[in-house]
Amino acid sequence: MKKILLAVLLPFPALSQPLSKEINEKIKRVENSLAPTTVYGDSIPNWNIEERMKQTGIRGLSIAVIRNYKIDWAKGYGWADVDEKRKVNTNTRFQAASISKSINSLGVLKLAEQGKLDTGADINNYLKSWKFPYDSISKNKKITINHLLSHTAGLSIHGFPGYKRDSVLPAIQQLLNGERPANTRAVRSMFAPGLRFQYSGGGTTISQLIVSDITGRPYDQYMQETVLKPLGMNNSSFRQPPVDTAVLSTGYYRNGKAVRGKFHVYPEQAAAGLWTTPTDLAKYIIECQLAYEGKSKKVLSQSMMKARMTPYIDKNAALGVFVIEKGGIQYFNHNGGNEAFLCTSYGSLSGGNGVVIMINGDDFSVVEELLNSVARVYDWKDFYQPSFKTKVKVPRDSLQLLVGRYQLMKDTLSISFCGDELCIQQNNEPPGGFKMYFSDNSNFTIKEVPDAQFRVLKNAEGNVEALQLKQGAMTIRAVKLD
Repeated sequence: MKKILLAVLLPFPALSQPLSKEINEKIKRVENSLAPTTVYGDSIPNWNIEERMKQTGIRGLSIAVIRNYKIDWAKGYGWADVDEKRKVNTNTRFQAASISKSINSLGVLKLAEQGKLDTGADINNYLKSWKFPYDSISKNKKITINHLLSHTAGLSIHGFPGYKRDSVLPAIQQLLNGERPANTRAVRSMFAPGLRFQYSGGGTTISQLIVSDITGRPYDQYMQETVLKPLGMNNSSFRQPPVDTAVLSTGYYRNGKAVRGKFHVYPEQAAAGLWTTPTDLAKYIIECQLAYEGKSKKVLSQSMMKARMTPYIDKNAALGVFVIEKGGIQYFNHNGGNEAFLCTSYGSLSGGNGVVIMINGDDFSVVEELLNSVARVYDWKDFYQPSFKTKVKVPRDSLQLLVGRYQLMKDTLSISFCGDELCIQQNNEPPGGFKMYFSDNSNFTIKEVPDAQFRVLKNAEGNVEALQLKQGAMTIRAVKLD
């Protein structure tokens, strides 16, 4: 709930370059057509991007939109760093988090195209400085590059928390073995490879070591020369810790506090270590689209790119990307989430459309709403398919039981009637409050913050004792005061 009313003073947005009247009109429509995937009520709202950033506590946001195989426009909003008064512009770098895995797959598959590895062979054929310790769980089946890139290797370690900037960083072999100073457990088999999908950043980290062992070069240097430079991704780097700190954004939590040291460091470079911009990721998407159609081969050939975009074992998980279908159109996608950084990327496999959105915050709702807005404004057929939840009319005497004040940590929530409905405020803000939408007598939400779910808690006598708020991974109580 804290994020609902968190006021953030946002600077003016920063555009990449002067644009045509048509594109400026589209930008304005995108900025004013944010919509949730789950709609409470019977009409789709049209929210403003800066208002939503204020409501959700997002400090900075950057976006690039792709149309007809070109970047239609790119723009930054808000702050890269509040204390330093640095605004977000199109060159501001954000952590790509798990979108790093998509770029990593290009580098790995380039080695395959050069004949330096077989994507269907045992990974231990290519690992020199460390070997994967097969055991009885793997059922004598060997893990391949295809397994690693499609998350079908049956391996552990979903993701990584990162390290504080002043921490001693583990070597990659220590990471894979779960040895200090690594802060995650060893990457090991959970079940035999090839059975089913099991997301594993640990598996991606093995592919990072394979790249270094085959090339004899540091991973970030290989990726810079082989992938980032050919794609023109000049504002991107896998180097960890990063060095170009003047262009980096600072991560912020939903309570407004910055991450200690501004951001976490990720020695798991292939899985989470890329610093980049939406514009650079848009260049990657466009190259994938053109290579898929045989119109470019800056990194991979058409045949290899098509193999990369083909789901492997799982119906959606391809090699470094997820392939989904909406409105008869296939899209390749990856989302990302590091400590106080979130992002999403989409590219169509036909027609040359796409979008990349990155924020230095930990609330994905605005990212999703802005994605929906782009799909609506650019007429991506049936991409935006909201689900409607019926608003239930609760008897007035039941609503009356909720009226009063509640203690939510250090804040006070107030519930009162606004006409025949109830509205909720936090510390008497906003004026008039937010309308409460009930799905039944005990559960309600606020359409401005659809991921905040409230449950009414009553005692044995039927009196309201508290509200339970669930928002993301957080669940807290607001005790009724009167």
